[in-house]
Amino acid sequence: MEYVQEGIATLHDFGDASPAAPTDSATVVVPMTEREHAGLAAERVLSALEAVSPERVVVPLRASADRVEAIVEWLDEFDLPLSILWCDGPRLSELLSEADLNGARGKGRDVWLALGIASDSEYIVVHDADAKSYDARHVPKLLFPLAHGKAVSKGYYARVENDRLYGRLFRLFYRPLIEAIEAERDAPILEYLGAFRYALAGEFATTGRLARRLRIQRGWGLEVGTLGEAFRLVGAEGSAQVDLGVHEHDHRAVSGPSGLSDMSRQVGRTLLQALEDNGVEPPYETLEDRYRTAAERLVDGYALDAAFNGFEYDRADELAQIDTYADAIERPKLDTRLPAWEMAPIEPGDVANATLEDLADVTAANRRERGWRTT
Repeated sequence: MEYVQEGIATLHDFGDASPAAPTDSATVVVPMTEREHAGLAAERVLSALEAVSPERVVVPLRASADRVEAIVEWLDEFDLPLSILWCDGPRLSELLSEADLNGARGKGRDVWLALGIASDSEYIVVHDADAKSYDARHVPKLLFPLAHGKAVSKGYYARVENDRLYGRLFRLFYRPLIEAIEAERDAPILEYLGAFRYALAGEFATTGRLARRLRIQRGWGLEVGTLGEAFRLVGAEGSAQVDLGVHEHDHRAVSGPSGLSDMSRQVGRTLLQALEDNGVEPPYETLEDRYRTAAERLVDGYALDAAFNGFEYDRADELAQIDTYADAIERPKLDTRLPAWEMAPIEPGDVANATLEDLADVTAANRRERGWRTT
C-alpha cells in the first residue's frame, strides 16, 4: 500500500473506499460486442450497475444482424434504464456516410457514437464489459473527482492474475515508449501521459461538457487518444486517476486479428500523434533503439518483482513481445479521428433515431423469418 501523488491527482483506495458520488446524474457507457453476449463478466457488470442506479446506461453494440435480437432480449432482462445503439445497422451507416464519417469501425467509433447520446448528462462513465472482477463501487469512484471540480478521471488497477503479471501492452510498450521519448524531450505532455499508472485502462469518466469537445480515435487508440485530448483541453489540473483495485480481464494473444500486435500499432500511432498535437516532435530516427533499451531495463525490474512475489515470469516471451512491439513504432499517418460532437456535421438525435429504426427493422425481419407475427 502506498500514497504517492503523481503529476495528476491520484486517489488511492486504502482498504474499502466507497465515496459518495452523483450516480443519478451520470450516464454509464458500456461498449459491447457479440462475443460478450451472456458472458459471466458482462453479466457481472450489468448486475452490479443495477445497484448503482445511474441516470442511464448506454450500450453501443457491435454485432451481426442475426445476433442482435437475442442480445437485445438478454439486455432487457436487467433492471436498468437502458439505451442500445446498434453500431452496425444500415441506416446508421448511411447517415455516417452522408456526413463523410463512416470510415473504419472499432471500439473508439462505438464509444464516440455513445458519447454523443450521453453528452446531455452532467457526467459520463465509460468502462469495458469484460471485467470479471467488476465492482459496483467503480462508477462512484470514477465520478468522485468530477463532483469535486475535475473534468476527467481515469481508472487504474493491478493486472495480476493466477500468479502472473498481465497488462503487457502497457508494461512492455506504452511505459517504455514514454520513457524513451522523455530521455530526449522535455515537455508537460510527456509528464502527464507518464503519470497515469494504467493509461490503457478502458475505465474513465468525464463531464458531459468535456465529452462534447473530445476528438475520438476510431479503434484501439481510444484510451491514449482521450488522454491526449484531455491534456489539450483541461491539462493536469483538470485530471485525476482513481484506484480501482485489482482487475481481471479477458487476455488477448499477441498475434492475430485484434491481438496485442495489432493493438500496439494503433496505440503507438495515437500516442505519437498526441505528442505532435501538443508540440512535441518525437525523436523518430533513434526511437526504436531507445524504446528497446527502456523496455529491456523494465523487464529486469518485472522479473525481480515477479520473483519477489513467487510468480511465474517468462523473460524470453516478454523480450519476444518487445521485438514485436518495436516493429509497431512508426510516424503517424492520416488523422482519422472522429470530430468533437460540438463540431460534428450530424446531431446525436440523428444517431439515436437511425439506430432505433435499424433495431426495429432487424427485429421484425428475424421474426418474419421464424414465422412470428410482428403486429
